[in-house]
Amino acid sequence: MKEFTVENVAAAARREDGMRIVVMGPSSSGKSTVGRALAEHIGASFIDGDDLHPAANVAKMAAGKPLDDGDRMPWLRVIGRALHAQQDIVIACSALKRDYRDAIRAEAPDAFFAELVTDRAVLEQRMRTRPDHFMPASLLDSQLKTLEPLEEDERGVRVSASGDVPTVVSAIAAATGE
Repeated sequence: MKEFTVENVAAAARREDGMRIVVMGPSSSGKSTVGRALAEHIGASFIDGDDLHPAANVAKMAAGKPLDDGDRMPWLRVIGRALHAQQDIVIACSALKRDYRDAIRAEAPDAFFAELVTDRAVLEQRMRTRPDHFMPASLLDSQLKTLEPLEEDERGVRVSASGDVPTVVSAIAAATGE
């Protein structure tokens, strides 16, 4: 059995015609940390999907109001266009339902999804201990409702977020076929 290392991630990326990866999970799942580490190791650009939200979405979330499909769909199209526009890119993105992933794929059909699987109790504990981040339970509930596991016909992998970052990055690399 081949061991997967950070170097193997870079080799897999070079073999692909562009590596377009969405690391997805709810707030405090580690998606941004893993996404940044993965992007750095494969020599790709990194974007936190939250930075692509329109101002109206940011204002709504700041008021503690959950986003609905009307809020999310334009944001997802922006994410898809950002994926499509770059050769090698990793985007960290909040929890996504299948139809949300399909909206991204409409713009970037070769997107690869890495779903970070985290226990709800772990998420809540992480959110309470982060001094820079507080999310009302209503927003976490809203995000968790938009998380549907990847399906067999989708290009992607489900990865436990309970390991350290290099372990999670290696698991994502393994799924690329290296």
